[in-house]
Amino acid sequence: MNPLGKLFLKGLVVVVPSALTLAILWWLVKGSEQLFGGALARFLPSGWYVPGMGLVAALAITLLVGLLSHVLLFQKLFSFGESLLNRLPLVKTLYPAIKDFIAYLSPDGNQAMNKIVLVKIPGQGFEQIGFVTREDFSSLPFRPTVEDPVAVYLPMSYQIGGYTIFLPSSSLTPLNMSFEQGMKLVLTGAVTREQERSPD
Repeated sequence: MNPLGKLFLKGLVVVVPSALTLAILWWLVKGSEQLFGGALARFLPSGWYVPGMGLVAALAITLLVGLLSHVLLFQKLFSFGESLLNRLPLVKTLYPAIKDFIAYLSPDGNQAMNKIVLVKIPGQGFEQIGFVTREDFSSLPFRPTVEDPVAVYLPMSYQIGGYTIFLPSSSLTPLNMSFEQGMKLVLTGAVTREQERSPD
């Protein structure tokens, strides 16, 4: 590859991640401002609305909902609302999936997958990085038939997707790395150049 092409590819490595991150943030900010800002502009007296108040309102409402989620009364109300959504056609399919995805991105969700392992598939000569998602199956309507089962999520590189397998614990080798390190390594196909210190 000629020097100009190499410079162009290096530029893409810097520009594309930054541009996508900024585009997503801009979409979230613009959407919040349009939704909540439009409502405030209609209800506030003329001249009171200032651009940016919609974003501030969105942040305040989100924080308030997070605070109320710790109150028992509102926990019951939220549960009642979820039970209604889970009965609606189509909504009952979309809502749990979206909720689980957002919960997965939250700090509490990351803690549920903080055990990173190297997976040795029985009968195969290769290994994969996986995230332990479940070791107790008492609440599920089935129990895997393998000895000492463990549920492991194997994400795919360069996309949101993956599959869950049930393996004996003897097939797993714990790795001393954080959730973020493990996910970054897998999602980039192990081509990431960033060096990070493993947690103590």
